[in-house]
Amino acid sequence: MTSQHPDAPSPERRPTERIHHGDVVVDPYEWMRDKTDPEVIAHLESENAYADARTAHLGALRQRLVEEFVGHTQETDLSVPVRRGDWWYITRTTAGDDYPRFTRVADTGAMPQVEPGVMLAGEQVLLDAQAEAAGHEFYSLGGLTLSPDHNLLAYAVDTAGDERFTLRVLDLSAGEVLDESVTGTGYGIAFSTDQQWLFYARVDDAWRQHQVWRHRIGADPAEDVLVLEEGDERFMIGFERSRDETTLVIQSASTTTAEAWLLDLAAPESAPVPAGGRRDGVDYAVEHAGDRLLVVHNDRHTGFALAQAPLAAPEQWEELLAAGEGERLLAVESFAGFVALELRAGGLASVRIIPRAADGSLRLDQAEDLTHGGELDTVELDANPNWDQQAVRYELTSLLTPPTVAEREVATGATEILRVTPVPRYDPSLYVERREWATAADGTAIPLSVVARKEVAADGTAPGYLYGYGSYEVSVDPSFVPTRLSLLDRGVVIAIAHVRGGGEMGRDWYDHGKLLEKKNSFSDFVAAAEHLGASGLVDPARLGAEGRSAGGLLMGAVANLAPERFRAIIAGVPFVDALTTILDPSLPLTVGEWEEWGDPLHDPSVYEYMKEYTPYENVQAVEYPAIFASTSLNDTRVFFVEPAKWVARLRETVTSDQAERPIVFHCEMVAGHGGRSGRYRKWEQRADELAWLLDQLGATELL
Repeated sequence: MTSQHPDAPSPERRPTERIHHGDVVVDPYEWMRDKTDPEVIAHLESENAYADARTAHLGALRQRLVEEFVGHTQETDLSVPVRRGDWWYITRTTAGDDYPRFTRVADTGAMPQVEPGVMLAGEQVLLDAQAEAAGHEFYSLGGLTLSPDHNLLAYAVDTAGDERFTLRVLDLSAGEVLDESVTGTGYGIAFSTDQQWLFYARVDDAWRQHQVWRHRIGADPAEDVLVLEEGDERFMIGFERSRDETTLVIQSASTTTAEAWLLDLAAPESAPVPAGGRRDGVDYAVEHAGDRLLVVHNDRHTGFALAQAPLAAPEQWEELLAAGEGERLLAVESFAGFVALELRAGGLASVRIIPRAADGSLRLDQAEDLTHGGELDTVELDANPNWDQQAVRYELTSLLTPPTVAEREVATGATEILRVTPVPRYDPSLYVERREWATAADGTAIPLSVVARKEVAADGTAPGYLYGYGSYEVSVDPSFVPTRLSLLDRGVVIAIAHVRGGGEMGRDWYDHGKLLEKKNSFSDFVAAAEHLGASGLVDPARLGAEGRSAGGLLMGAVANLAPERFRAIIAGVPFVDALTTILDPSLPLTVGEWEEWGDPLHDPSVYEYMKEYTPYENVQAVEYPAIFASTSLNDTRVFFVEPAKWVARLRETVTSDQAERPIVFHCEMVAGHGGRSGRYRKWEQRADELAWLLDQLGATELL
């Protein structure tokens, strides 16, 4: 370490012994797990001070980046109005405010003509999140729902970042809080038809959403009634109100198996009725479609299929449509006159509209996909709350296309663009997006989504940025992210590696990147990095990478597997001590994770396999990329201790000159898995990360 930089924090080594399957592991840093320990807090604060010192020279660049982020945002803005019942609902943002305001105006016929910053005559403010957040360092809404008569608003608030919410019920006519007595809830809120009851979910000590409760509005929560409990620790429970507002659809699912129930909201004190049962390995989701149920399932279909079932016999599935070659059916949403089928095709997200006949049956021969012809277009459903609506709203985006809300009339096919998100100071003609393919070690073709400035030559000199995730069948689809413009305009080539373990190419793609095939995710990412260099798209010596959460595990694994391929890595809330976590069933979500990673506690082969790739166990005494790790003290999904331990081991092991390739670690002291709350604070946090990355890549100046 050169004298111009302070010494990095070095936590005390306090060996803790762990023995599984005859393997003795001594962990010197496990003691840092307790966030109430003053010594742990002191260490995290010293890490923050060190990170500040090591990045102090980037202050001007950080400020420029924030100015660019703001400059590419129409700060005072609004959403497309959405009709619900007799009202049009609008979300408004105001320059200088971190949080939005939710408003509405009475429906007088056509969609109202709205302007940013200009309230309509009679427009009511339902919830001012900016005002509610005052005095809180962190503020997040975990749900927001209206009563059937639209006179009550229920919403969930988290002011710590731990994703445990307080429910509030507002009387919109009186402008008063009716109830805020229910605390410690999970995700999901629904009113009964008579609006006397509110359904909500609770989480257990391991932060598993495992119960559905019924609360009488205004009553003591001690009188709340347990509606349904999921006893299997692999499963998490959730629910939603059907679009026709008659039924509460409750679903419990693990990674591989599901079960569903229906509850009549007009009889809120009745018991849920089973709607499909539970069969090991059968994953399905139920949609209440008025006179029948629609089910998207994988029984005998790897790509899933669409079935229907009578309400009186929900287990009697009649197949309607199976996924075609290269397709994966994801979900179905039902309306009186049509259904919207969400799917993946050719590696991209799409929506298929299927009209319904007068008797409610599906006219499969008239199905139509919502496509706009772009090579990297992502098409997803937008807000469609009304059972009787005749048109479907959807959102189109790509790496170059700002989110675009369109509406398609189902009967005629007429399409109207309702809104293109304004992006000031952005000219899409300056950039190019395309699909690239890398070849994995086993010969599998790995898709990459790539975007760059047109004038950046593929001559092997450009800096690059490679993003990846690759777990839980999550797809990282091409989408427009304004903050990326600050990279592109400095000549950085941006790529997303759609590695196995994600869902981009279907269920098989996921299956070949999990359990005892998890290493494919890591070798796929390395293959993507090699392709970017070999093709001349980037300078191999100037390639940065980023992944968050399970994508942070990806970052830690590739840093161990191929440290020479990356100049710098951002690892956000990284799952880098996965083996320790998955060995402890008392920790949040662990038992449910065994279907994703395997069960190393009881299976020696899984233990050995995981130990071969988990980042904390495999740090090498070689030169590593520079690393920027971040976490949040109140993260309930990936505990702060994982990156804290990993960073300590990296610093004591790697041979890199940490003056040139620093390992920095920042912990948000009041935040959760998603980092800071509020758009301006999120921009500041992102500027911290990107300023550091651009500095490491030698790309701080605009083209």
